[in-house]
Amino acid sequence: MYTLFHHPMSTGSRMVRLILGEYGLETTLHEEAIWDRREAFLDVNPAATLPVMADGDRAIIGAQVCAEYLDETQGQRQRANRLFPEDALARAEMRRLNDWMLDKLENEVVRYVVRERVTKRLIPEAQGGGPPDSQALRAARTNIRYHLQYIDWLAGTRNWLGGSSLSCADMAAAASLSVLDYLGEVDWADHPALKDWYARMKSRPAFRPILSDRLRGIPPVSHYVDLDF
Repeated sequence: MYTLFHHPMSTGSRMVRLILGEYGLETTLHEEAIWDRREAFLDVNPAATLPVMADGDRAIIGAQVCAEYLDETQGQRQRANRLFPEDALARAEMRRLNDWMLDKLENEVVRYVVRERVTKRLIPEAQGGGPPDSQALRAARTNIRYHLQYIDWLAGTRNWLGGSSLSCADMAAAASLSVLDYLGEVDWADHPALKDWYARMKSRPAFRPILSDRLRGIPPVSHYVDLDF
């Protein structure tokens, strides 16, 4: 039994949830508002970042660290369903794309959209809450264009984003895009290959809990749960 400290709008948290789901692992979810800086949580992770996964009394911190841990403890036992490619070059490409989604896309788009449209509505004004910064949103919406173009190209030239088989790269990308899609920030019409790939991801059983996520006072766009969108 695993416990995952997460937030619905945390890309890394969603990635780990997808991996846990793909491996069929029973998990207890604990939603953590990191801006509250809960003392018990800080004792586990002084950096106050998500996700944090507990395996018994052991804490594994960070999305990519959790992914590696789950591969070493679970993925190698499930060779047919393993999300880390066997080939070293294929693993390197998967890790490159993980970095793209969890670092580049996150820092150029996702964290600004989530902060301005979600977090600022949830935190006190003294902690930076308040109305969204239109300039930050404008910059994020400009940046997202080339990210979508690139991921659309990957989806159109490969069976899965990382290559011939489903991998953690697909989990990282789906986690990122699902956060943005919840908030209506993805223009699927202009990216048909990306849309087809995302429809395949949404249809996977591991994705169902992601589609059930809801934020109080911030409902998802109407097509968020639709498999045929």
